[in-house]
Formats: sequence, structure tokens, C-alpha cells
Amino acid sequence: MSILNLDVLNVYSAMARHAAETQKVSATNIAHANDPGYKATEIEGFQDFLARAASRGAEDPDFLQFKTSQSDDYTSPNGNSVNLELEMFKAADAQSQHELALSVYTKSLDLLRTAIGKKG
Repeated sequence: MSILNLDVLNVYSAMARHAAETQKVSATNIAHANDPGYKATEIEGFQDFLARAASRGAEDPDFLQFKTSQSDDYTSPNGNSVNLELEMFKAADAQSQHELALSVYTKSLDLLRTAIGKKG
């Protein structure tokens, strides 16, 4: 068993990928904020992704894709459904989640290296 194939590392790796994808989706939505008729895209929450991964019995969440859908929560008079304030909040939250995931991932590796007697 490889040290990199541990559940905690897989979860935080997936969390970092989810945050990066959320950032990408928000950036795309913001870029299209003035396009008439553009429908904002949403990405499923990370907890929903984990529940879906667990229900499928997936050992490695990297093999699963994040689900996206179009948002109809808010629509401007020109038919555009991008809410700039919400997208900016999502982008900032995604950055925080990405930093958290990488921090926990790195610290987990450091602990494992210490446990087996290797220095990073």
C-alpha cells in the first residue's frame, strides 16, 4: 500500500480539486455576468460529492467528476442569472477551502513521514 493512497489524503486531495473547480466555475460565471441570457453554472457541494462517492463505494474520489447544473435562482431583466455578489463570495470561499485542504494534506504527509522516521 502506497503512503499516498490513504483515505485522508484522498479526501483532502478531492477537496482541493473541488475548490479549484468551484473557483473556475465562479470565474466563468463572472466573465459572463453581462451576457444577455447567460445561465450561471453551479457545482455540487463537497459534502454532496463525498456522499455520492461513498454511496458508489469508490475507493478513490479522484475517479469521480463533480456535477454541475445551471442556476435559476436569480435572473436579471436581460435573462442573465449571474449574481455577482454570490459569485464573488463563492470564489473567496473556494480559495479558503483550497488553502485548508492543502494545509491538512501537507500536515498529514508530514505526520506520516515523522511516524515512519523520514524527515521532509
